[in-house]
Amino acid sequence: MSRFLLPGIPSLTIDGAGVTAGQSFEVTNPATGERFASAPDASPAQLDAAFEAAARAFRTWRTDDDARRAALHAMADTIAGATGELAPILTAEQGKPLPWSEFEVQGAAGWLRYYADLERGRQVLRDDETALVELVHAPIGPVATIVPWNFPIFIAVAKVAAALRAGNTVVLKPSPYTPLATLRLGELVRDLLPGGVFNVISGGDALGPAMSAHPLARKISFTGSIATGKKVASAAADDLKRLTLELGGNDPAIVLDDADPGVVAEQLFATAFNNNGQACVAPKRVYVAEALRPALVEALAEHARAAKVGDGADAGTDLGPLNNAAQRDRVRELVDGAVAGGATAVTGGRAPEGPGYFYEPTILTDVSDGARIVDEEQFGPALPVIAYRDVEDALDRANGTMFGLGASVWSADADRAAAVAEQIDAGMTWINTHTAIAFDQPFAGAKWSGIGVEAGELGLDAYTDVRVLHRAK
Repeated sequence: MSRFLLPGIPSLTIDGAGVTAGQSFEVTNPATGERFASAPDASPAQLDAAFEAAARAFRTWRTDDDARRAALHAMADTIAGATGELAPILTAEQGKPLPWSEFEVQGAAGWLRYYADLERGRQVLRDDETALVELVHAPIGPVATIVPWNFPIFIAVAKVAAALRAGNTVVLKPSPYTPLATLRLGELVRDLLPGGVFNVISGGDALGPAMSAHPLARKISFTGSIATGKKVASAAADDLKRLTLELGGNDPAIVLDDADPGVVAEQLFATAFNNNGQACVAPKRVYVAEALRPALVEALAEHARAAKVGDGADAGTDLGPLNNAAQRDRVRELVDGAVAGGATAVTGGRAPEGPGYFYEPTILTDVSDGARIVDEEQFGPALPVIAYRDVEDALDRANGTMFGLGASVWSADADRAAAVAEQIDAGMTWINTHTAIAFDQPFAGAKWSGIGVEAGELGLDAYTDVRVLHRAK
């Protein structure tokens, strides 16, 4: 039973003033299934007010880079200092263990510091007797930022930090499953920014499409499912909004025949079951050389059996609940379908009795491509382990999908692994690790897993328009 309760938040922050929300929606604690708080459900008029505030603020916010850098540092200090307040809210609404919520809040502060300190100047393309030609990155305007429920603070602030540093203003919408920590974050930093620069507005499923189509939004930055990403792209096309889409993944991990199953299993389990499997860039299907399959399956199963599943607010919890009932039911459907088709659940394979959206950590074997849990993104605590005949077979299976976010190759010979990794169609491929992301490392997907880049210098450039300034001499 979660010990954290939060009263309903009565207002939206727009242009530095509290605007009373006419409607609200309920937020559920995934560990108990109880509706424990409410959040404002923004009206169309309030959405208009947020974008109008952002458009007004853009005129001056874009002009002073030193002020922007100072503001980002102040935001970072405030957010880091409020970890003890924000992390319990995040655990209560998202479900992850409290130490991981604390890590997420600290990581959000890290994004702000990284972009505040990033040195970006004009690039001189030519300077000769005829002309000085410079490449300038100019801010775009108000940015519509829509974020998911799995890492709501970390992903939101990554987008906000880059957009603000580039000189844009932001209207941010958190998922209706996890609005509370984000709304509180907005309240904490409200006085650190000019009115209208950063607007947090919450609401149900209708709010996202309204943001995507809003005429004052000049860029959309969206993280979520491929299906929704396609709808966002369609909405942006009408007035040619700039677009960044970070979409779903079905990351393959290829374990070569010279790998150590015990070492690989420890790291694969940690990354595949990070946030209870609710991570877009996590191993979601493991291809292993046939001779190593029994040892790897058993080593993974040992980690699954040892993991403590429980309320994220309880000390010692390794895996919390799934965030919502629909996601728990999807994982159950995929596992049940695989087992009905002949797969074996070596561990787990069921939702335990009792309240909350829990599902036991599950390792599946005797399964292959064609099963939905291999071909689709499960986004939960279930990992299929699939034998392959040779490396070419493994590569064909890994690449035989429209997903292309992350991937990994595991081997005792890093050079051999690198040669295999270069043949995988993914935006990010790791060798002897997975989900190794960093502030300065571009985060991008191939094929249906995304358009554009997050993080690093390229992530900052994604919030700008490229302009050429040519001075004749």
